[in-house]
Amino acid sequence: MSSSLKAFKATALRRPGVKAAYDELDDEFRFLDEILKARHAAGLTQGEVAKRVGTTQSAVARLESGAGRHSPSIATLQRYASALGYRVELRLVKRSDQATGSLRRR
Repeated sequence: MSSSLKAFKATALRRPGVKAAYDELDDEFRFLDEILKARHAAGLTQGEVAKRVGTTQSAVARLESGAGRHSPSIATLQRYASALGYRVELRLVKRSDQATGSLRRR
């Protein structure tokens, strides 16, 4: 990361709203980093993963970027992981920074 980008990030993160939004996305970015590292470790291109999964390279790119409008399904993540020789593990981890008992209803 360039020094000007580091300085910009440090300045931006001093703003409470920016810091909160950045922290909220931490889990998503850590997961995206994990899947990119897994593909790299498997020595596969996006196109090769796409062929194994039965989709297109652009669909794999969208999944890896996290920029899509919709979150991928668990089944999609399982197919992606399987194509790399991995499996998906899902778990709930108690957050220490939030009160319990609040459920969002639709």
